[in-house]
Parts: sequence; C-alpha cells; structure tokens
Amino acid sequence: MSIDPFIQALAADRSAGEIAVLLATAFVAGLARGFSGFGAALIFMPVASAIAGPQLAAPLILVVDLVMALPMLPAAWRRADRRDVGIMAIGALVGVPLGGAALALADPLWIRWGIVTAVACLLGLLATGWRYRGRPTPPLTIAVGLTSGFFSGSAQIGGPPIVVYWLGGTIPIATVRANIVLYFAISSLITAATYITAGLIGLPVLLLTAAAAPFYGAGIYLGSRLFGLASDRTFRRICFGLIILAAVIGLPLLDPIIR
Repeated sequence: MSIDPFIQALAADRSAGEIAVLLATAFVAGLARGFSGFGAALIFMPVASAIAGPQLAAPLILVVDLVMALPMLPAAWRRADRRDVGIMAIGALVGVPLGGAALALADPLWIRWGIVTAVACLLGLLATGWRYRGRPTPPLTIAVGLTSGFFSGSAQIGGPPIVVYWLGGTIPIATVRANIVLYFAISSLITAATYITAGLIGLPVLLLTAAAAPFYGAGIYLGSRLFGLASDRTFRRICFGLIILAAVIGLPLLDPIIR
C-alpha cells in the first residue's frame, strides 16, 4: 500500500485535527501507563470515543497497549505475585466476554455516556484514597477480576478496581505495579480474542494502531523512566487532572463544540 491511500483510509470521516488529538491523547495515556501500570484507557477512551466512537476506540487502545507494553512484561513477571495474578485472571475469563458483548451490541451514544459516567465514578473512588484493607481471599480476588474484566471488555477501563484492591494491603508498590502490568497482559489477550470473535478488530483499527503506536510507545518509555523519580503523590494528582479533562472533553453534550 502506498502512503497516499494509507493516509486517505486513516483520515476517513475524521479531520486532521481529530487525528492529531487522537495521537496526542495516545501519548499522554502512554505516560500514565508507563509510570503507574494503568490509567491509559481512563485518559484515552473518553476523548477517542468522542472522535471515533467506542467500538473503534476500545479495540484501538487494546491493540496499541498490548503491543507497546510488551517490553514491560519481563520485569513484571519477575516481580509480580503470579499466584494472585492468576486468581484475578479467572474472574477476567468471565467478565471480559460480558463486557465485550455490551460493547458490540449496545448503542454507541449510550456506551459513551456509560464510559464518561464510569470514568468519573472510578476516578472519584481513587481520589478519595479509599483502599480495601481486608485480607485478600480467592473468591474476592476472582470477583474483583470479574468486575475489572467487564469494565475492560466494555470500555478498556478495568484498572481502578484492581488498584483499589491491591493497594490496600502491605504489598510493596513495585510489586503492585508488576501485578497490574502482568494482569492486564493476560486480560488483554482475553479481550483481544473476544473482540476478534465479535468482529470489532478490522482495518480501521489496524490503521489507527499503526499511527498511534509510536506516540503511545514514546509515552510508555518516558513514563517508565519517570517511575521512581517523581513523587507518587504529585504524579497521581497530574493523572487525576488529565482523567478529569478527558472525561469532560468526552461528554457527548460537547460534540457540537469540539467536533
């Protein structure tokens, strides 16, 4: 394929400004992912859904993240509590297909409202600082994995339930981050199989992936380098602010203004 047809296919039904916003959002989302191990879709999905629709935005961030996060896996495998991650993934086996079915069958406008609402609620939960302080048990871990899996399958925003659950104990922050990275690698494979079965991954997703991957990868690299250098409190506040901005921009009510 020559470059001109590629550009024409990439920009179909989208302006150059919209493509630029998508790529910039992918970079910022990668920053959050590289530093904390999660948060990319919370930033990316509200904006990308407003521009390209949730049925394209969710597979896009899934494929980009699955490919560009691969370099993070070796360190995560060494540091993670693989038993806990495996138990959590059992819940994802049930939750992800349910969420994928909702994404494939529901009205895009209602999905967008659901994404913005869910992002706001999950952000509010994280911002309060509340964490689960009880002793983890396999049934509860599976239930959290199921909940996270549903959010991942429907909108790729399954991080907050996992973070709230794992950050509540005495696990070192490096282990928590490794657990999150390893869990979402497994969850992403389950989600990819679900999306392919539902026909959600096609040429438009692959074209946008090719365009967004370098920006997202650069964000992950820079975010990973910043991990341990910036204060966790400061970076958390920055991420919260970016997520709030993304949720506001993604409001369907603002479409006449933004688009």
